[in-house]
Amino acid sequence: MSGYSQSEPLARTAREEASIRTAVTSASQSHRLPGDGMIDRRSPLRFSFDGKAMTGFAGDTLASALVANGVKLVARSFKYHRPRGIVTAGSEEPSGLVEMRTGARREPNTRATTQELYDGLIANSQNRWPSLRHDLMSINQLFAPIFVAGFYYKTFMWPAKFWESIYEPMIRRAAGLGKSAELPDPDHYDKAWAHCDVLVVGGGPAGLSAALAAGRAGSRVILVEEDTLLGGRLLGDGGEIDGMDAREWLRSTTRELVSLPNVRIMNRTAMFGVYDGGTYAALERVSDNVAMPDRHQVRQRLWRIVARRSVVTAGAIERPIVFPGNDRPGVMMASAVRTYVNRFAALPGKRVALFTNNDDGWRTAETIQRAGAHIVAVIDPRREVPAQHRRLVDTYDLRVLAGVVSDVKGGVDGVRSIVVTNDRNGQTQRVETDCLAVSGGWNPNVGLSCFHRGKPIWREDIAAFVPGGAPKGMATAGAANGELSLGACLRDGHSAGAKAAAECGAAGKPGEASKADEEGYGIAPLWHVKGKGKAFVDFQHDVTASDVTLAQREGFESVEHLKRYTTLGMATDQGKTSNINGLAIMAEATGRTIPETGTTIYRPPYAPVAIGAFAGHHRDENFHAWRLTPSHHWAAKQGAVFVDTGLWKRAQWYPRAGEKDWLESVSREVLAVRNGVGFCDVSTLGKVDVRGADAGVFLDRVYINAFSSLAVGKARYGLMLREDGIVYDDGTTSRLAEDHYFLTTTTAKAGLVMQHLEFCRQVLFPDLDVQLTSATDQWAQFSIAGPNARKLLQDLVDPSEDLTNEGFPFMGAREVKLRGGVIARLFRISFSGEMAFEISVPARYGAAMAENLMIAGKPYGVTPYGTEALGVMRIEKGHVAGPELNGTTTADDLGLGKMMSKKKDFIGRVMAGREALIAPNRQVVVGVKPTNKARRLRSGAHVVPRGETPGPKTDQGYVTSVCFSPVLDQWIGLGLVERGRERIGEIVRILDPLRSEDYEAEICSPVFYDPEGVRQRG
Repeated sequence: MSGYSQSEPLARTAREEASIRTAVTSASQSHRLPGDGMIDRRSPLRFSFDGKAMTGFAGDTLASALVANGVKLVARSFKYHRPRGIVTAGSEEPSGLVEMRTGARREPNTRATTQELYDGLIANSQNRWPSLRHDLMSINQLFAPIFVAGFYYKTFMWPAKFWESIYEPMIRRAAGLGKSAELPDPDHYDKAWAHCDVLVVGGGPAGLSAALAAGRAGSRVILVEEDTLLGGRLLGDGGEIDGMDAREWLRSTTRELVSLPNVRIMNRTAMFGVYDGGTYAALERVSDNVAMPDRHQVRQRLWRIVARRSVVTAGAIERPIVFPGNDRPGVMMASAVRTYVNRFAALPGKRVALFTNNDDGWRTAETIQRAGAHIVAVIDPRREVPAQHRRLVDTYDLRVLAGVVSDVKGGVDGVRSIVVTNDRNGQTQRVETDCLAVSGGWNPNVGLSCFHRGKPIWREDIAAFVPGGAPKGMATAGAANGELSLGACLRDGHSAGAKAAAECGAAGKPGEASKADEEGYGIAPLWHVKGKGKAFVDFQHDVTASDVTLAQREGFESVEHLKRYTTLGMATDQGKTSNINGLAIMAEATGRTIPETGTTIYRPPYAPVAIGAFAGHHRDENFHAWRLTPSHHWAAKQGAVFVDTGLWKRAQWYPRAGEKDWLESVSREVLAVRNGVGFCDVSTLGKVDVRGADAGVFLDRVYINAFSSLAVGKARYGLMLREDGIVYDDGTTSRLAEDHYFLTTTTAKAGLVMQHLEFCRQVLFPDLDVQLTSATDQWAQFSIAGPNARKLLQDLVDPSEDLTNEGFPFMGAREVKLRGGVIARLFRISFSGEMAFEISVPARYGAAMAENLMIAGKPYGVTPYGTEALGVMRIEKGHVAGPELNGTTTADDLGLGKMMSKKKDFIGRVMAGREALIAPNRQVVVGVKPTNKARRLRSGAHVVPRGETPGPKTDQGYVTSVCFSPVLDQWIGLGLVERGRERIGEIVRILDPLRSEDYEAEICSPVFYDPEGVRQRG
């Protein structure tokens, strides 16, 4: 059970109240009301906006504090840079986006309506220069006739040569509203899992009823609420429930939920995704309400919640009406005005006009009058004042105008007046006001219910879409289900919660649903008031009604085309306040109904989520899990430089004092091996134990060469193909007993080869008696190479072990006993071209083995070497590796075609014989060395015949692997070249356009060092 507490105003003495009143006045909170609201006046908070110091109180949002300080202008729009103010009071806010914090913690596009106020908060406006009030880019408004829907598509197509030099840089500079921090994010993010029987999304009256019913019944319940407080619309509208004030009911209900051990309340947590298997994604804002998270505290936490059943009570969003000038600062949603007054004791305006086409909007008139401000006019396009509001008109002597708002006059300081047009006679009149509250009706929040491609259904009685289907296990209730009265929300939520609990097997009693009045909800749909001036549909992206009709005229009638052509609904609010209006205007333009016009596809996330939250701790060095070799800590003590190889951290080279660069270190390691002895940790190679009576037959079918004929105590190089005949992986396989093989794979393919082998065993050859065990992590394996390798090993193994050429020949493999009694596996195989052994010991002895190799090898000048030296020696010897096994090469391309057995079948055999895979002009592996020994060869460089003009037709291959060979004292490499084996000795042109290099090189044998193989055979 989380330690949730619903904040409540504290009782104060008259002296305290007077001192607080004085503090409020001195802090210039010119629009702060004397009532408590749900803020704590004992906790004043300092903050700044655009460098201006202001104050607010604990419980404020940044938006409510700005409203209380009389701030109207908070932002500039994206395209036209028009002045914008606060529009809503929730997460659907399209205009009030600000830049929070500074430095490395700077975060753009933060909704002021959801940002909790904290002491020292720093916020700045964005998308303006040099200042918010005086924005030079507002000149874009003069070019509005050009910047219409589809402007980018029509303008930036010609001339084509302007795209890279002019258009793209200009678009990139203009993109976005704010600027993200350029420094690494200093905060930490977390991920967590939670499981429950019933997940309730939304803490309004319906959600509280659902959680209470399911909790009482005994189900494990998680209640998720994006706000800091539970209550939903109760916080802004109040009301009466079960004969008590709504806030008192809220406190009582919260106390009961907190007391239930099977109920968990997660506030400050926004549900943003619905996925398969009853999995839900939510973002918890853990420390967004403080300037800096405490030490070891995360900023945000990404939750994955698995629920057997869910009840979505996400409420509804009030929609605007589209009319000229509807984006002016001071034009707000009617419900937002009520919220700022009732919850935050902040007055958006002192002379408020109300424009509503529905009964719910009238609540704002009563709220404003009770707050001590003045309703200058109520504009209602319906013919008569609804009967339930006539008393309100008489009580407050309200001025009611039948008609519509056809224009809004004002500037950067907000609304100054509105023009009201009588839609019956066309007469207009001007009304002086500093705030226009607008209500165009309510849209149930159907997003979460539609994330599995569910399609909402249109309801004429509320003029809105409601859920038409939901993901498996989900139910919707309350306003999210189209129930727009308080009493219906309480009943619907309780019923849904009780049903969900019962479906999960809970046997307890859910109790009775709370009761409240059934407020009427009458609405006369009004979507668009036509007139002169810009009427905005999407406030953030500056999409106007004329943009929508232009899209229709140009053939973009599909809602998906409309969205992309105009960018309607593509802003950070994802069209929460704009999509339905846009659909309605398109429907009118096409002569269709709104449901016939349809909706776009709903996709998560429902609200913006920081990339850092998705990453969690997986960033920088923690981007992925580490795998450390058994000798890692020993190597670190030796000063090794490590490289990431997949998940492994491998020693790349071991620098010594006085060496000026990595190449000097690597060359020293190579020469030490060639002239003495060295060792390298190769534990990262994939290792698989293959056992069973049919183990040899199984390997015969997997590899191109035979293994059933391999003698016990011997090892053999093997190559496996994909089903299409292309090389998949290579490695060595040793036979330790008649029914026991031990194979190795490349580091990169270890996991994939294991999957492939299991597929072959279980699906392709289920009749074979064979078992597979991944042993990669069980064995620490070291390659010991050089002329003195045998001498070093003789000092490690038991004296009874015969390591002579006769006793342990090349490609031998067997178990040996070490001094001290540990049993190891020893393989005489060489990747370096020198006499070499690979020794495997249980992984727990890995570090000890490295230390003992250093001790035993001291008389022979033993040198540890890393992956770079390993790569140099394999290129010198002509061994292929990852760059050559690149998913396009065949066995013959690699010079290994003769290994393909003609006496047995194996995976890929038939497909490897396709015409294109045996064509004579294929690119095959060859050696490449510059004719000028001082020239550096680089991988990726192209091979072009001398005298030919470089281009696709003359490109005959490329260099795959390169190194500086200290033995040959020059750069050498391997490459894939057309008909390469026929062209040994030919001089070709090496072209590297990325580095502007062009020089000549000789195609040669890929085996640069000891081509007869004398050294590796000892």
